[in-house]
Amino acid sequence: MSLPVASPRETVAPPMSLGKVGGGGRRRPRYRLETRALSYVLPARGAWAALFGGDRGGGEERLLLRAVTCEAAPGEVVAIVGPSGAGKTTLLSVLAGSADPGRVVAGAVMVNGCAMDAARFRRVSGHVPQDDALFPMLTVEESLVYSARLRLRGGAPGAAEARARELMAELGLRHVAGSRVASVSGGERRRVSIGVDLVHDPAVLLLDEPTSGLDSGSALHIVKMLRDMAAAHGKTVVLTIHQPGFRILELLGRVVLLADGAVRHHGPLALLETRLAASGHVIPPHVNVLEYAMEAIDTLKPDVVSSVIAAATAATKRGDAAPVHASTSPHRAAYANSPAVEVCILSSRFVKTVLRTPQLFAARMVQSAVAGAFLGTIFLGVTDLQSRLGFFAFTLTFVLSSTTEGLPVFLQERRILERETSRGAYRVSSYVASNAAVFLPFLLASALLYATPVYWLVGLAREPGRFAYFSLVVWLVMLTANSFVACLSALAPNYIVGNSVIAGLIGCFFLFSGYFVASKNIPRYWVFMHYISLFKYPFEAFVVNEYGGARGSRECLAEAAGGFCVLDGATLLRQQGMRESMRWSSLGVMLGFVVGYRVLCFVFLWFRCHRMRR
Repeated sequence: MSLPVASPRETVAPPMSLGKVGGGGRRRPRYRLETRALSYVLPARGAWAALFGGDRGGGEERLLLRAVTCEAAPGEVVAIVGPSGAGKTTLLSVLAGSADPGRVVAGAVMVNGCAMDAARFRRVSGHVPQDDALFPMLTVEESLVYSARLRLRGGAPGAAEARARELMAELGLRHVAGSRVASVSGGERRRVSIGVDLVHDPAVLLLDEPTSGLDSGSALHIVKMLRDMAAAHGKTVVLTIHQPGFRILELLGRVVLLADGAVRHHGPLALLETRLAASGHVIPPHVNVLEYAMEAIDTLKPDVVSSVIAAATAATKRGDAAPVHASTSPHRAAYANSPAVEVCILSSRFVKTVLRTPQLFAARMVQSAVAGAFLGTIFLGVTDLQSRLGFFAFTLTFVLSSTTEGLPVFLQERRILERETSRGAYRVSSYVASNAAVFLPFLLASALLYATPVYWLVGLAREPGRFAYFSLVVWLVMLTANSFVACLSALAPNYIVGNSVIAGLIGCFFLFSGYFVASKNIPRYWVFMHYISLFKYPFEAFVVNEYGGARGSRECLAEAAGGFCVLDGATLLRQQGMRESMRWSSLGVMLGFVVGYRVLCFVFLWFRCHRMRR
């Protein structure tokens, strides 16, 4: 939607005011949202999209919205209501610019009389979906501060903290400022979600079921807060709600009643009550008008807005209105921060999340140390070739398979990433870079905790340089596995599918590593798996590190009768097709895997987020 130019009486405010919301003596731009005879279709979904979490849909095309004409004016709260499956969430997503514009089959969405440019509109609005996308390990104040740091442009030092304190006071969250999001009540969590989208002071706020799952008191508090915000600051507030109580109804400016995707009533509740009475209905004293209207919804015909629909349809044909479409303007609103600042902010947030997630940090550190000591006692002082090769193989199996615990965290972050980038908070590349940077020291500590006990207990080459090389290989293997999991988490629709795919691929990599089947014996049509195996290069690096160099050539690995050495380290490397130069080429390939999987992760995430930004 091309954002309209403000009239002379309506001065455009600066990108973000850090003072009191609605203050500053400057009149803020206001936005009137409307749909004109809007019809929206959900196309059929193929089996491939169903498996990998594509667009929701059934086996055939469905019309979700049918010639919907409605509007939301500044300074009022508009509620979209209706029975389950009526199209409430779909209509809200269209108004928020989050729905796929390619599914609009008729009509238009307008903002101040101009066709919607969804990409630019999302930057001046706030959209709060029904399910909360918050970091449970952050405190309430930290959640608001990080959101403010990412969304506020050119603020003075401490501006984000000041904005967070201001919002907590306005939302009634001061008493839980230091509590983690996971420990607060449902109503408080919903207010935090609202606050996260309020930090940049949006002129339009759209909320999907903000009272869902809350008690009547919490629900009333949230709706009253939204009503006061709309009235005091001229915001346009649109929300979906299911069967509100009497006291909530008094706070609503107008209602859009949907049934089967069509508007059955659009206007104040007093008009709805008049229409019901004119149809011969008598509303019982203990039932509110909206609840009764949904029970008698079949008697409310969609033709209540037929004249408006006809006028809007005619305007569309004349070219006065255009369908919803992505921005084609070369101008794009700039981000609030530079890429470097975004990486710093996101890294700080992710560090706190990792450190406060026991199963990801403390458990991983303990697991590495215990596994290193335990495995070292099993292979204590082994010298025969087969045992040491078995130790190298098991080390790689343990290290690669133990990194999948990051999958749930990646999937949770992906949901938040899609929402934040769709609102223009930061770049996808900044997220990928910060995520990779945080895991560098974290996995280095884990690698050292594992390598230190196991290396010396097993009795590998007792040279500091070889121990450092062994630790470096373990670290790179952990980074490779972490990047591999991050890459697949960008594709997997859920944890079950992602975990299954990761386990299957790691098993295939182990099979084609060359440990079970020599590369020369692998069928030609499977040879490519040998060269992309995550096991091949670190396994070769371990063997060359242990049996290469002058020390390896002096070490006898097998003796014939009479004490004659028939196999030394140098001979072993020649038999296996390994060279001393592989010490460094294998490290280069592993580093390439780390970078390559991160680049693929960026591509997949960018494509996901780009589809949302359309």
